[in-house]
Amino acid sequence: MNTIKIMIDGAETEIVKGTTVLEAARDQGINIPSLCYLKGVNHSSSCRVCVVEVGPRLIASCTLIAEEGMKILTNTKKVRDARRTSVELLLSDHDRECLSCSRGGGCELQTVSNDLNIRKVTYTGEQSSREKDYSSPAILRDASKCILCGRCVGACGTVQTVGAIGFAKRGFDTVISTAFGRSLADSTCVNCGQCIMACPVGALTEHENISDVWNAIADPDKYVVVQTAPAVRVALGEEFGLPVGTRTTGKMVAALRRLGFDKVFDTNFGADLTIMEEGTELLSRLSSGQKLPLMTSCCPGWVKFMEHNFPDMLVNLSTCKSPHEMEGAVIKSYVAGKLGIEPQNIVVVSIMPCTAKKFEGAREELAHENMQDVDWVLTTRELAAMIKEAGIDFVNLKDEAFDHPLGIGSGAGAIFGTTGGVAEAALRTVFELTSGTPLDTVEYTAVRGMTGIKENTIELPDGKQIRTAVVHGLGNARKLMEALQRGEKSYDFMEVMACAGGCITGGGQPIVDAKTAEQIDIKAARAKAIYSEDEAQTIRKSHNNPFIKVLYEEFLGEPNSHLAHELLHTHYTVRSKY
Repeated sequence: MNTIKIMIDGAETEIVKGTTVLEAARDQGINIPSLCYLKGVNHSSSCRVCVVEVGPRLIASCTLIAEEGMKILTNTKKVRDARRTSVELLLSDHDRECLSCSRGGGCELQTVSNDLNIRKVTYTGEQSSREKDYSSPAILRDASKCILCGRCVGACGTVQTVGAIGFAKRGFDTVISTAFGRSLADSTCVNCGQCIMACPVGALTEHENISDVWNAIADPDKYVVVQTAPAVRVALGEEFGLPVGTRTTGKMVAALRRLGFDKVFDTNFGADLTIMEEGTELLSRLSSGQKLPLMTSCCPGWVKFMEHNFPDMLVNLSTCKSPHEMEGAVIKSYVAGKLGIEPQNIVVVSIMPCTAKKFEGAREELAHENMQDVDWVLTTRELAAMIKEAGIDFVNLKDEAFDHPLGIGSGAGAIFGTTGGVAEAALRTVFELTSGTPLDTVEYTAVRGMTGIKENTIELPDGKQIRTAVVHGLGNARKLMEALQRGEKSYDFMEVMACAGGCITGGGQPIVDAKTAEQIDIKAARAKAIYSEDEAQTIRKSHNNPFIKVLYEEFLGEPNSHLAHELLHTHYTVRSKY
C-alpha cells in the first residue's frame, strides 16, 4: 500500500496515497466541519465550509487530495473566519424556523452553526423565493430550507440513478427542481426517500400522517389495527438514544399498545404469507419456463422504478402484493370476520422503514371492495415522534408480545428487512416443499452480505437449479436490468430492494448525520440485529407458521387459490420515463 507523509497543524502523519485532506484530518481526530460532503454520494465542494489553509490559499478539504509533504492548517483565524462567513451566508437565505422544523436538534446546519459559535446572522437582504411541494403522498419538499448542497441530487441521480431532481437556473435563482418544474408527484420519483436521508437540513421530509392516525385512534367508531415491519424494530431504539442495531421488539409492542391501538400485529406474518404465495408462483414459473426471471415485488420503490424504466419487463414482477398490503387485506377480511367487525370500520396502520410505502398504500390496485388494504403508513421516525408526544418512557418499557392471530411471524419473515432476506426466506420454503423432508440448516449465507449484486446457483433436492440474483440499491438494479435486456445475464429468481442494504436503511428510518455515518457501519449493525431476530425464533420457515396453516385451512384454501389471487395479488401500471 503506497503511503505519503503530510503535516496537519504542525504534526506529521502518514496516510494512504489518494486520501483527501478531510478524511486524513478526521482520522487524526480533527473535526473539519462540512455540509455538502457525503461520502460515496456527494463530493461537490460547494458549501466551502470545510476549507483549510494550504500555503497562501484556502481550499475545500473534501475534494483536496493530499500530496507528499503538504502542510495543512485547519484552525487559523483565516480558516475560522472563512467558514463562519460561508455558514452565515447560508443562514441569511435560510428559513430559520428551527423550533417547528422536523430536523430541529438533528440538523447538520444547526450543528455546524453551533460548533462555529455563530450567535447572529450578519448578512441581511433579499431572500430567494422558493416554493413548497406537498404533492407527493410520500415526500415533502420545502425549498425555503434548502442550502443547495446537492446531496439529494447525488443520492437520487448518482446512487439510485433515478434522476428525478437536479439543479435548475443559475446564481441567486438556483433551485433543486424536478424536470420541467413539475411537482414531485408528477416526476419519475420512486419515493425511496434516500434524498431525505442525504439532506442535512429539513428541506426534504416524509409526508407526515401522525395527525391522521391520532384522529383514527380517537374515533370511537373505528377499530384501529397496527402492524410493524421487521426493519423498524432494529432501528426504533436509535430515536431514544439506544445503540445502533439494538433490538426493541417487545418495547415497540408495549409502546404501540399505550398509544391506543386496538390490536398490534406483526408484518412478519405478512412476510410468511408472501413466501407461501411467491414461492408457489416461483415453482409454477420454473415448471412452465415462462415469465422468468421471477422478480420480487415487496419493495414499492423498485416496483415504481420498473414501471418508469423497464415497462416491457413488468410481466416478470411477481404478482404478489407486499407483506404489509397482504396483511392489510387479511385484516379487513379474515380477521374482521373473526372479530365480528365490519371491514369499513377497521383502520389499518402500517409502521414501515420506508417512505415509498406511503405511495404504495394509496395505489388504486391495492384495494378491495372500495377499501384500501392499508389506510395509513407511518415511518419509523413518525412512530418515534408519537411515542415522544405521548410521554412514554420507551427505554424502560417492559417487553410485551404481539396479538394473535397475526402476531406470530417466523424467522424467515424477520429477515425480509435486509438485502438477501426475501431470497433466503423463499429458499427455505422452496427447498423443503420440493424435498418433502425438513432442512437441518436453514441459513443460506450465499445470498447474504452487502455486495451490491450477488449471483448464485442453488440446486434443489429434485435436481433442478435456481439461478438467483440478489440486488440492493437502484443503481445496481439498473445495471442488472440493462444486462438482462442485452442478453448478457440470465436468472430464474431476482430479489431487488431499492435502498442500499435493504429496508434497514429505508427512507423512513432514523436519519444518521454524515459524520456518524462515516464512523459506524449502520447497515452491518442493523442487519446483524435482523439475523439475531431470526435466530431467536422457534419457527424459522414460513410454511411452518401455525397461523399461516390455519389461515389457508379456514379461509384461503391453498396458495395461489382464486381467493388468494383476489386478496393477495395485484397488477402494475406503465408510467412515463419522463
